Amino acid sequence: MQTKTSKSALFPYVLWIAFFVIAPIALVVYYSLLDLHGNFTLDNYKAFFTSVYLKMTLSSFWYAFLITFFTLLISYPTAYFLTKTKHKQLWLLLIIIPSWINLLLKTYAFIGIFGLYGPINAFIEVFGFDPKQMLFTDISFVFVSVYIFIPFMILPIFNSLDRLNPTLIYAARDLGASAFTTFRRVVLPLTMDGVKSGIQVVFIPALSLFMITRLIAGNRVITLGTAIEQQFLVTQNWGMGSTIAVFLILFMVIIMLITGQKDKGGRVR
Repeated sequence: MQTKTSKSALFPYVLWIAFFVIAPIALVVYYSLLDLHGNFTLDNYKAFFTSVYLKMTLSSFWYAFLITFFTLLISYPTAYFLTKTKHKQLWLLLIIIPSWINLLLKTYAFIGIFGLYGPINAFIEVFGFDPKQMLFTDISFVFVSVYIFIPFMILPIFNSLDRLNPTLIYAARDLGASAFTTFRRVVLPLTMDGVKSGIQVVFIPALSLFMITRLIAGNRVITLGTAIEQQFLVTQNWGMGSTIAVFLILFMVIIMLITGQKDKGGRVR
């Protein structure tokens, strides 16, 4: 009786996965095997391994790495100091609130900030310098992306640090470990799950960015997400766009497997 009840309880989840996970992926794979005339072909997959698409893939990984690196570099110390503040939940809420604002609105806000007549150039002109075009550059693209992803990186790291037993840190210091050694041998290993979760929620979306690349970087930055948008909306080549999407899904799965949490018993050495 209990077995039948448990199977019936799983039925809605199986339907959800089938219709909203497996079916869309199968549809993308199906379209990736079609050419412009609807005929089955493997030419799309052959085209993906040409120099143009391979360079674009490497460029996507490079920018995703930069965005993730700088986001982690800012988020880990921020999350650490948040756990030491008196009203840490309030400060965490203030950091998370900007993520509730629509992404398009935030992007347009940065267009105004970085524009020739924006506040940054107005500040520069006070000191007698000519205004600079800060939009449509790699730096502006990475800066805006890091700003947008920071709350998503801080939250899992903050949770890991907040759950850390402080007596372990005190014990390490009492045994003569320096602050750096304590961080390297105790704090970082015990909060690595939070770091991995943060890397997942930043690196994977950063691979498929397209709106920020269009509005902030113009045509200077081409990512996998931008290429998919071009194939579907500009060239109307759904087969090639689906092929890029298939490889993007594969890359995401590989990243999740690499950064997946593995619960192993025993002590942290």
